[in-house]
Amino acid sequence: RRYGNTLSDDTYTVQCTGAGGQSFGAFIPKGLTLSLTGDCNDYMGKGLSGGKIVLRPPQAPGYRPEENIIAGNVALYGATGGKAFVSGMAGERFCVRNSGATAVVEGVGDHGCEYMTGGTVVVLGPTGKNFAAGMTGGVAYVLDEAWDFYQRVNKETVSLQAVEHKHDVAALKELIKEHVEATGSPRGREILDHFAEYLPKFKKVLPYDYDRMLRTIASM
Repeated sequence: RRYGNTLSDDTYTVQCTGAGGQSFGAFIPKGLTLSLTGDCNDYMGKGLSGGKIVLRPPQAPGYRPEENIIAGNVALYGATGGKAFVSGMAGERFCVRNSGATAVVEGVGDHGCEYMTGGTVVVLGPTGKNFAAGMTGGVAYVLDEAWDFYQRVNKETVSLQAVEHKHDVAALKELIKEHVEATGSPRGREILDHFAEYLPKFKKVLPYDYDRMLRTIASM
């Protein structure tokens, strides 16, 4: 069951309840928000091109959302813009070939951010193996509570850094705040309430070439 309501002159929100099928929210443009209470299958947000996707479980689901998969594999494949907030985990190949979208998720399977060329990804939980393989652009912030993320990241094209620069700290905190406001995420709220404690546990994933480009632009 779904209905729409105009929030402003250029934003339209569709409220959805239940199970989203394959390619839920594919290619949605700027000005459109799909807010789903439930779960969805593979290719959520494929080719997202400026719109916004909010995915959260029903209230009081009886389990911890951050420990359960709520979105299938290959979410946000080839996304070029827009935002996605997922209160729960996503499957394999999250944000593959993302070139401009912003996403917050609470855990991902294998091959996350594979071949990513732009955009920003925040992972508030564990990742599978081979994270950031072939990643040449964009940035990811990953919560590394077990201090073993280095074992699962593909280090051929990216470096791991502490989140220390004031710009990174502000950007990370703002995205988590936006995630909580959009989804009501208990996980996100816990991190915000104890942000100083969690911040040292985050790792910034930055491609070598992208880092050199940013430094060159700044020097010019």
